[in-house]
Amino acid sequence: MIAAPELQTDFHYPQDTDTRFSSDTDFDDPDGRSAVQGKGKVKKGKKAPGEKGKGAGKGAGRLNGHHQENGMENVMLFEVVKLGKSAMQSVVDDWIESYKHDRDTALLDLINFFIQCSGCKGVVSGEMFRHMQNSEIIRKMTEEFDEDSGDYPLTMAGPQWKKFKSSFCEFIGVLVRQCQYSIIYDEYMMDTVISLLTGLSDSQVRAFRHTSTLAAMKLMTALVNVALNLSINMDNTQRQYEAERNKMIGKRANDRLELLLQKRKELQENQDEIENMMNAIFKGVFVHRYRDAIAEIRAICIEEIGVWMKMYSDAFLNDSYLKYVGWTLHDKQGEVRLKCLTALQGLYYNRELNAKLELFTSRFKDRIVSMTLDKEYDVAVQAIKLLTLVLHSSDEVLTAEDCESVYHLVYSAHRPVAVAAGEFLFKKLFSHRDIEDDSMPKRRGRQSLNANLIKTTVFFFLESELHEHAAYLVDSMWDCASELLKDWECMISLLLDEPLPGEEALTDRQETALIEIMLCTIRQAAECHPPVGRGTGKRVLTAKEKKTQLDDRTRMTELFAVALPPLLAKYSVDAEKVTNLLQLPQFFDLEIYTTGRLEKHLESLLRQIREIVEKHTDTDVLEACSKTYHALCSEEFTIFNRVDIARSQLLDELVDKFNRLLEDFLQEVKPMQYLLYSVMVPLKTAHDLSKWDLFTSNYKLLNTGIENGDMPEQIVIHALQCTHYVILWHLAKVSEGSCKKEDMVTLRKQMRAFCLMCQRYLASVNTAVKEQAFTILCDLLMIFSHQIISGGREILEPLVYTPEASLQSELLSFILDHVFIDQDEDNNSTGLDDEAGKIEALHKRRNLLAAYCKLIIYNVVEMNTGADIFKQYMRYYNDYGDIIKETMSKTRQIDKIQCAKTLILSLQQLFNEMLSDLGPGFDRSSSAFCGIKELARRFSLTFGLDQLKTREAIAMLHKDGIEFAFKEPNPQGEGYPPLNLAFLDILSEFSSKLMRQDKRTVHMYLERFMTFQMALQREDCWLPLISYRNSLQAGGDDDTMSVVSGISSRGSTIRNKKPKPVTGKRKLSEEESSSSSEVWLNRDQSMQTPVMMPSPHLTSTVMRDTKRLRPEDSYMGVYTMPPEQQQPQPPPQHHAPPQTPQPHHHQTPLDYNRRGSGLMEDDEEPIVEDVMMSSEGRIEDLNEGMDFDTMDIDLPASKNRRERSELKPDFFDPASIMDESVRTTHFLGYDAFQR
Repeated sequence: MIAAPELQTDFHYPQDTDTRFSSDTDFDDPDGRSAVQGKGKVKKGKKAPGEKGKGAGKGAGRLNGHHQENGMENVMLFEVVKLGKSAMQSVVDDWIESYKHDRDTALLDLINFFIQCSGCKGVVSGEMFRHMQNSEIIRKMTEEFDEDSGDYPLTMAGPQWKKFKSSFCEFIGVLVRQCQYSIIYDEYMMDTVISLLTGLSDSQVRAFRHTSTLAAMKLMTALVNVALNLSINMDNTQRQYEAERNKMIGKRANDRLELLLQKRKELQENQDEIENMMNAIFKGVFVHRYRDAIAEIRAICIEEIGVWMKMYSDAFLNDSYLKYVGWTLHDKQGEVRLKCLTALQGLYYNRELNAKLELFTSRFKDRIVSMTLDKEYDVAVQAIKLLTLVLHSSDEVLTAEDCESVYHLVYSAHRPVAVAAGEFLFKKLFSHRDIEDDSMPKRRGRQSLNANLIKTTVFFFLESELHEHAAYLVDSMWDCASELLKDWECMISLLLDEPLPGEEALTDRQETALIEIMLCTIRQAAECHPPVGRGTGKRVLTAKEKKTQLDDRTRMTELFAVALPPLLAKYSVDAEKVTNLLQLPQFFDLEIYTTGRLEKHLESLLRQIREIVEKHTDTDVLEACSKTYHALCSEEFTIFNRVDIARSQLLDELVDKFNRLLEDFLQEVKPMQYLLYSVMVPLKTAHDLSKWDLFTSNYKLLNTGIENGDMPEQIVIHALQCTHYVILWHLAKVSEGSCKKEDMVTLRKQMRAFCLMCQRYLASVNTAVKEQAFTILCDLLMIFSHQIISGGREILEPLVYTPEASLQSELLSFILDHVFIDQDEDNNSTGLDDEAGKIEALHKRRNLLAAYCKLIIYNVVEMNTGADIFKQYMRYYNDYGDIIKETMSKTRQIDKIQCAKTLILSLQQLFNEMLSDLGPGFDRSSSAFCGIKELARRFSLTFGLDQLKTREAIAMLHKDGIEFAFKEPNPQGEGYPPLNLAFLDILSEFSSKLMRQDKRTVHMYLERFMTFQMALQREDCWLPLISYRNSLQAGGDDDTMSVVSGISSRGSTIRNKKPKPVTGKRKLSEEESSSSSEVWLNRDQSMQTPVMMPSPHLTSTVMRDTKRLRPEDSYMGVYTMPPEQQQPQPPPQHHAPPQTPQPHHHQTPLDYNRRGSGLMEDDEEPIVEDVMMSSEGRIEDLNEGMDFDTMDIDLPASKNRRERSELKPDFFDPASIMDESVRTTHFLGYDAFQR
């Protein structure tokens, strides 16, 4: 029991072996302060000198003589475990043989194995092993790490490395299992391994800490298994000893008693040693690492302690160890919280352990209940499952409030959460169901055992007050209670049969809920997929699921084919019940009507539907009848003829009645209300009504409504819808290709006449009528646009309809008047019901806007009409931002240049509106002007980072902007700035999107509009021109120039230190593009605008690139303060130093946050910038959305930080500006670190 003195270690086992495990016994020490914090020396004895010399000498000779061979052996052990092709037991057996032969060499191989598994390239030599302490070895190995890569085997991607982790853990478990009878007690191998792993687990290198913690925890698990076996053997030995001692003296075997005593003593000694090892690992590794900064390490610790408590509950399942799991339930990483819950599930699953969990349950039950609402869905699912196990173990633990907090989760949109909550609900409400006696005949209908359970389900559904979510409730309980939910015979009996004596009948509200639940169960059984909003889509059914689906459809059809007519007859006057019942035939197997000889029940069903159509005027009921006819009129079934005849007869009667009443109405024989109820059915149906020629009748009705102006809105709306359907059915027949030329001409005339009619109704005083006319017009314009001839349908070319300018104008006016309005204008009421109404109204307005935007995207209306839409982007961002942004994206894909012209037109419109409101002398710090600048910044971000793709569009945008800025001369004379000159301040937001050579071209184009006197002006009113010129003259230095504040953006951008080599292709493209960029410059040679005269220091930006801007020419020197904030002092154009600009109190925050937004742009569309609602306080809003208080802070060293410190000074080097081959790169991360 002696260890070699040459092995210097930093760790020793605790000497106290009187207690099983030295640990705390309460829940009030979350930091583990009472645990042993330091690492001492391993308890070791001394070997005999001869033994020491023999072992050490042999090992040293081999190591010194075959160092490379030893290294290869180590690599081989690591490679064998990594490949995982060899049986792990044979690998361990080979190592044990080498250990018995030369334990120092074998142990050195094992040490290097752990080092290699951490991803370290270093190798521990025999000299280091004998003469260096663990801390020195670890420090030496740390120097061998590859700093360029943060990956190591446990974190590497790929199937090989995923398998490595399991092989690594298996190796440790097999090693302990194979050594459990002798080697682990030699106080050499385990002492060395535990000491090494403890030291590595305390390293600041993540790879060492992670790998050693996993190894130590798996080693502990293996030792717990050994301790458990020792405990079982001790108990068996003790029983054998007691049995032998209780024998009569004559039959007692004293030799056996001595052997049993000796065996028990040996087992006790072994168990004490194992306990010392486990205490060393627990206090040296677990107590520190369960609070590690890395979530993966914390998760490993919690996962393994759960294994220990489950495997050896007598020793570990107590409050001293449970407290660590309880504390970690509050971990900020979902991965760790998940491990806590799965560990506890293994404990609560065993009812025999419930007594030991009582204190823990009472202490941490509230936390577990709150975790059902965890932001991580996986954690919430496991929390609900854990509560289900707690409920299964005892009904008294969870209060009614605890259960109710889980009940409502059955309506969750996340299906795993809902299913787990459904299982909890089923266990709680239906766990006390009676067991049916097999000897008694099986009861059916409302006398069955499921009757009360179905009633309970109905009661729960009504009490939850989420009536529209019955499908979610059914789906949540489908996996655990499908047998109950598919007891349709019992449901039918509860609805049709009279209640039993003493039984309380269902109320009307309960019957409505039961019918809704019954419909949802039938839909779930027939479609076999979750309801809309829950699940990613339809999945492929297995053969067993398909068979179950067919069986369920057959059974439901047989039951409801007979029961549906009586149900419709009983509830024929109740619109809500009838609407749900009429949906049932959509899920039938209609062939059973024929094979099952159920034709008489079909006739009964058709009679009931006809009566319902005659009785009801409710839209939902009539639509349900229409869908039922559509479902039954399937030509593939033999019942088609019978149903089609019934449907045609019904339509004949309704159309005849409609025509008669229409004639009476036109002759003013009958009041309008009689026509209203009779006309709704034929107008709402979506069946083919072309053979009844309803277009003429409806057109007369609509024309009369225009002339008289007093027709009820419901009649007009349904007449518009019916006419729309008639035209679409006519188009469907024409598209088949078998129509006559006369049919094509008739359709063309009807379509154009109807479009004119809808256009006339856009001027109606009734909002609902105008909205219906607008929607139909947008649909017709889309359908009959140039897209109609695509796909080889050139025959339909005569039907193409292009809207006239007047119609386009009216459509746009409708959008501006009815969509871009405030909520208060649309609905001034408040309250819960009114809030729902506001949401519905907003949804309707969004649909209207989307319908018009589709016309823009598909080039049905002129793209420039989108300017009136785009300019609302900022003001109505919350309501329509996503629609407008998508429209901009699609239009850019169609025509980049026209899209850019539309964007600049929208800014010009806003600028003109501002001028009309504020006058020419407006303050550029006003909210209106800042809002236009912010909108321009948003537009600029949508162009992305690829300047080549948007080059021509950006150039055209600047051209239009410059022309607009100089369009209106100042009536006071040429010495005063043009009226629109401030627009250049807005236009400068797009300067960063120009390529370097394009900036020169735009600057030359700008000079054509300038006079010599303009270039010399430095007054405040000329600041927009000066700042815009500066943004163009910045060349490649600063592509993110902004003139919102008086602070130059040079300090917040960075230049790449390493210039990229410019290929010949790039040079060629730049030369070509530079020459081509002159094209639009020379388009307007005849413009009557003053041309900039040559100036030695302003004619060329190339000359200015070779030196630093002078203070009097710099941006900061000329844009310091607004006039109202300046102190009485000389004009600042030549005296204000660029180093100390006066802050602009209104605009500086805007510029500060603007850059924070610009950091997040991507190649095509901005991401984060659309999240920000205003220009003020965006940084604070972003910070509020981020959780900086996290334990996972151990980030790998970043080279970027070093690069930043190196690159920053070079940006101000004028020599770097002269290099034309260097393409400026905007380092996106720099601004964030500067702030």
